[in-house]
Amino acid sequence: MDEYQREPCPWRIVEDMGGAFSMGLIGGGIFQTIKGFRNAPSGMGRRFNGAFNTMRLNAPRYGGQFAVWGGTFSAVDCALVAVRKKQDPWNSIISGAVTGGVLSARAGFGPMAVSALLGGTLLAIMEGCGILMNNYGHHLAQMNNEGMPDPANLDRPPQPL
Repeated sequence: MDEYQREPCPWRIVEDMGGAFSMGLIGGGIFQTIKGFRNAPSGMGRRFNGAFNTMRLNAPRYGGQFAVWGGTFSAVDCALVAVRKKQDPWNSIISGAVTGGVLSARAGFGPMAVSALLGGTLLAIMEGCGILMNNYGHHLAQMNNEGMPDPANLDRPPQPL
């Protein structure tokens, strides 16, 4: 989705927090279900009961942690858009670094710096991959417009004239 087609900034934060909560809840639910199933006593009834209880008790924690991360990231991103007056990959990279640092600030300066570096690096990798995929798509479209065969039609026999 294009950045310019998203909600305006105050509502974008709420939207991103909700999406992050959902991802954390679903991913945490899957992870905790597997963990609970493996750690429960033997017997299928006990294993399923253990899986359900572990998921029920711990998955909301993952959802909440993801929501805090998503809300902090989105708030910093919106602040950068307001200050810099442009939307570019640097906003996401800086937002990832600031979010990583802010969320680990209670652990001290060392872990805060490591988390900030890791957050910025991960977002730089994601933004770089997005740019590469976008450029690759434009390159393929340009090749198709220059008379190269369309990959979608390669399996069809040529049509007679």
